[in-house]
Amino acid sequence: MEARKPSEYILEVFADPESVKDVVKGKFESQPQTQDLLDLTLPCIDDFELETLVDNKSDLLVRHIDTTANTRAPSVRAQIAISFFEKRRKKAWFTKTEEEVCWEQWTINVTLATPKNESDRIKVRRAMETQLQKTALKILTVVNRDQAHIPPITTSDQNPFPYRIDINPKGDGEAWGNRLY
Repeated sequence: MEARKPSEYILEVFADPESVKDVVKGKFESQPQTQDLLDLTLPCIDDFELETLVDNKSDLLVRHIDTTANTRAPSVRAQIAISFFEKRRKKAWFTKTEEEVCWEQWTINVTLATPKNESDRIKVRRAMETQLQKTALKILTVVNRDQAHIPPITTSDQNPFPYRIDINPKGDGEAWGNRLY
């Protein structure tokens, strides 16, 4: 079977230091429960293992942002990505093995805003709410529109597709250590 390039989607997130973890978690959660965040109601995770993984990766992202912020960089940015895979049988000379082939990846570009005073805090909060709402609508639009690339579900598992969450997936040299499955 010919390898296809996975569908890739980019989301932009703007957050202050106190909200960055919750904002990032709000973008990964897609189960039928909800939570209130910044005057918006968003889906949240109802799977302990997945919730723990998202919490751990969000913590890792926050630590990366904190480390970068401490270097006095003018713009603190980071990425977190989730990749979805399907298991395919791969035939070799005398064996059959399974390989995981990525069919979709969502990358969240996170920009940290550090307000200097109360007026800035109000502006940042409004900007976060607006962008969070736009991002949630973008996700809904994409998942309702782009479905042709999704492989068939061939298992009755609660989560039929393996996935991986990476921090800064395309590069800052420490990404290899951030890859946990």
